[in-house]
Amino acid sequence: MRKRKPKIRVVTPDSRYNDVMVTRFVNNMMLSGKKSTAFSVFYDAMDIIEKRTGENPHEVWKKAINNAMPQVEVRSRRIGGATFQIPTEIRPSRKIAISMKWIIMFSRKRSGKGMAQKLSAELMAAAKGEGASVKRKEDTHRMAESNKAFAHFRV
Repeated sequence: MRKRKPKIRVVTPDSRYNDVMVTRFVNNMMLSGKKSTAFSVFYDAMDIIEKRTGENPHEVWKKAINNAMPQVEVRSRRIGGATFQIPTEIRPSRKIAISMKWIIMFSRKRSGKGMAQKLSAELMAAAKGEGASVKRKEDTHRMAESNKAFAHFRV
């Protein structure tokens, strides 16, 4: 156990949308400390979304994150020699972090040319309620639903 809670870092909002969530997303997307590269990839993906859909790309991005956001997750817990998958509620900051990580992970796994193309495709699919990140959310919810009988083991 840690002695005290860590200080929550202050994240500065991005330059184009003036949104702290965008910076959090880019920080998750960043590889090897290359933040400016991650920002350029994100903004390129936003431009692609605007070109293809004609909608506000920031709204599409927000909708995609909301659609990929899980409400419950299952956690393993050992009780009397058996391991149970116990469904638990997720705190709001973790919900957002998980949805961002899933969108980034599945956009990296997509086929396509360049990360901006892959990210824009995954964001548009997630905004429509499709895509691999939304499917992962539904699978997580299904697992929590099937293990609802063990909810009384919750800590």
